[in-house]
Amino acid sequence: MKQFLRFTLGLLFLVSCTAKSNKNADHEVIARVNDAYLYLNDIKDIVSQGTSSKDSLDHLIKYIDNWVRESLVIQKAEDNLTKEQKDVEKQLQNYRNSLITYAYEKELIKQKLNTKIENKEIEEYYNNNLNNFELKDNIIKVVYVKVNKKAPGISKLEKWYKSDNPKDKELLAGYCHQFADNFFLDENSWLLFDDLLKEIPIRTYNKELFLQNNRTVEVSDSVFSYFLNIKGFKIRNSLSPLSFEKENIKNIILNKRKLQLINKMKEDIYNDALNNKKIEIYINEKKPST
Repeated sequence: MKQFLRFTLGLLFLVSCTAKSNKNADHEVIARVNDAYLYLNDIKDIVSQGTSSKDSLDHLIKYIDNWVRESLVIQKAEDNLTKEQKDVEKQLQNYRNSLITYAYEKELIKQKLNTKIENKEIEEYYNNNLNNFELKDNIIKVVYVKVNKKAPGISKLEKWYKSDNPKDKELLAGYCHQFADNFFLDENSWLLFDDLLKEIPIRTYNKELFLQNNRTVEVSDSVFSYFLNIKGFKIRNSLSPLSFEKENIKNIILNKRKLQLINKMKEDIYNDALNNKKIEIYINEKKPST
C-alpha cells in the first residue's frame, strides 16, 4: 500500500511541477475517508523547499496516514455524539473570550505594573505573616570546597576554609578558582541542606542532629576530598529567615499588585460604562401572588 502511495504521489507531484497552469492538478484526490477528501492542493505546501525527493515522499506519506486516522476518529465521534454534545460553538466562544481577556490583562500588566519593591515593604510583609514562613527543610550557611585529592596545597586549604581572617578568605577564593572542582564561598546566603548533601558523601540518619553537632566537616571518597564549614543553620519547622524568603516575598507582592491592577481595571471599565449609560439590565418583574 505504501509503495503504491509513494508511486502515486510521485506521479501527482510530477504533474503538479510540470503543469502548474493546469488548475485541475491541484484538485487531484490523494485520499478519501467516507465523504471526506484530501486533495493535492491540501498537501503541496507541507514540505520545505530543498528537501530531498525521498524525504519529501516519506513526510507526505506520514501526513496522509495521520489525516486518514484523524478523519476516522472525527467521523466516529460525529456518528456517536448527540447534537448537543457536538455543539462546541459556546465552548469555542468562551475559549476565545478567555484568550482575548488574558492577552489584554498581560499587556496591561506589562505597561502599568510597578515592579519596584522596597526592602521596607518586604520586611513589613514578612513580619505580618510570620506564620506563613515555617521551614519545610533544613537550611544552612556554609563554606564548601570539593577538590581532587592530588591537587596541590591541600594542607593550606585545610587551614583557609576554617578561617575568618579576610586574607585567608582571599587566598581560599583564589585557590578554589584555580584547583577546586566545585565550591561555594558565599557564607551569607542560605542553601538547602539536602542540596548540599547531593554534592558531599555524608551519611547521616538524623540531619538535624548532625547540624547541631558539627561545625567543620572533612570527608573523602576515592577521588575527591570535601571540606565543609557550617556558618549557620536553621532546622525544619522553625521560622524561615527573611533573607531566605526574600525572593518568595517579592513574587507574592508582585502577584498581589497584578490582581489589584486587574481588579481596578475591571471596576473602572464597569463604572465608565455605567456612567455613560452603556449598560442596561432587563428584568421581568413579577408581582407577588395574593
